Amino acid sequence: MRKWHRWLSLFFGIFMLWIAVTGVLSQVAVLWPAGAPDRATQTLATPPEGFECPEGWRCMPPRASGGIRSMVGLFHHLHSGETFGAIGTVISVLSGLALVFFSISGIWLYVQMWRLRTKRKLAPRWFWK
Repeated sequence: MRKWHRWLSLFFGIFMLWIAVTGVLSQVAVLWPAGAPDRATQTLATPPEGFECPEGWRCMPPRASGGIRSMVGLFHHLHSGETFGAIGTVISVLSGLALVFFSISGIWLYVQMWRLRTKRKLAPRWFWK
């Protein structure tokens, strides 16, 4: 399991880093024009001026606004892999599944190390060393 965890992390780490960075950039672009915390309820209830909300929950920035708000759409398409077509979407889905695999296998590896550590009676130290 450890070998699979290490080898797959080398490959999928690149894509997971891409997804993480573009996800953070898209959220920063959305939150950039945020106001004071007391306006949060009003801001959540109504879309910003000029934004189109065809689905009700997913809003698109105005096309002529420029600046960082127009980058929301760009980062979303990069984040989801839509920019690269079907291959990009497949890589995005595989990266999401890889995140699930690495989470489960990482926990499993630490549980195994902990079990081995409890079976041995050595000087007390951290079990992952």
